[in-house]
Amino acid sequence: MNTLETHRMSNLYKSCRLCPRDCKINRIEGEIGFCGETAELRIGVAVIHKGEEPPLVGKGGSGTIFISGCNLGCVFCQNYQISRGPQDSAGQSLGKKVLPDEFAQICALLQEKGAENINIVTGSHAVPGIIEGFKAARKLGVSLPILWNSSGYDSLEALELLKDYVDIYLPDLKTLDSNVAQKFFNAPDYPETAKTAILKMIDMINEKSPHDAREKIIVRHLILPGYLESTKTALSWFADNIKDRAMLSLMTQYTPVYSRTPVNKNNEIPNRYLSEDEYKTVLEWLDEFNINDGFCQELVTGSSWLPDFKLDNPFSSELSVPVWQLPAEFKS
Repeated sequence: MNTLETHRMSNLYKSCRLCPRDCKINRIEGEIGFCGETAELRIGVAVIHKGEEPPLVGKGGSGTIFISGCNLGCVFCQNYQISRGPQDSAGQSLGKKVLPDEFAQICALLQEKGAENINIVTGSHAVPGIIEGFKAARKLGVSLPILWNSSGYDSLEALELLKDYVDIYLPDLKTLDSNVAQKFFNAPDYPETAKTAILKMIDMINEKSPHDAREKIIVRHLILPGYLESTKTALSWFADNIKDRAMLSLMTQYTPVYSRTPVNKNNEIPNRYLSEDEYKTVLEWLDEFNINDGFCQELVTGSSWLPDFKLDNPFSSELSVPVWQLPAEFKS
C-alpha cells in the first residue's frame, strides 16, 4: 500500500464513522468507541476452524481470524472474552496488536496449513487495518478467498471499502424486531441496518461473481428460546426478499452465558436452551416459507463447546487447530 493510500485509510479512524454506531471519536489518538478499540488492529486467535458451514470448511477447514472488539453488544456473546472488555489492565478485551506484516504472515500460515479461505470474524469496526493486512498478505502470495463473517451490523461505506477484497459473505440476520434488537444486541436500529447491509453484500457478490453468487453469501440466523416470533419474521423476510439470491444457515446453538458476560446483565435473557418443540416449529416454518436450500444445525444443548480464548486452542481439538495464539502475558 502506498503512503497516500495508507494515510487515507488511517484517517477513517478520525471522528470514527466506520460502523452504524457513528461514534465520531478519534481512535488514532487512542480514544475508544463502543467497539472497545482504538485504531490498533488486535486479534484474539487464528485457527483452522472445522465448525463452520460445510462449503466454507471443505477438506482443509476455514482459516479463521478472530478480531478483538465488536460494534454490537450481544448480552449472551459466546466470544465475550475478545468482544467486550474489560479483560486486561487497559480495560479492553483480550487481544494483541498486529501490524499489517504480522497479519499477512498469519494469513500465509493459514494458507500453508491447508485452509480453504481467510475467515475474518467481527471485523466491522476495524476495516482500514484489515484491508492493510489483506494487501500485505497478497504481497506474500496469499491467494485464498476472503470470507467476511459479521454480525450484519455493517455500514454501507465500510462494505464498499471491502468489495475489492471480499469473496464470500457470512452475515448474521439476528432479528428484525427492534425491541429484541435493543434488549439483547444493544442496537435498536439493527433490523434496518442488517437488511440494508445484506442486500448490499448480495449486490456486490453479483457484480463480482454473477455465475455462482448464491453460493457466496450465507445468511445466519440464531433461534432465541422464547422468541420464536422474532425468528418467524426473519425467515419471512428472507423468503420474500433473498432466498433465491442467498443461502440460509439456521443455528440452534443458543447457550445462556449471560452470567459470564460483563455487559448489560439483563434478567430477561433466555436462561435455557432451545426446546425440541420450538425446534420442530421452526422446521415447519422452513417448509411454510419454502426455504429448501441451506443449512440447519441439529438441536444443540450443553456448553462444553464454548470457546475459552485464554487457552492456546479456545475450541475443542475436534473443532479447530490453532495456528496463532495470544502470548501468555496477554492471557493473565
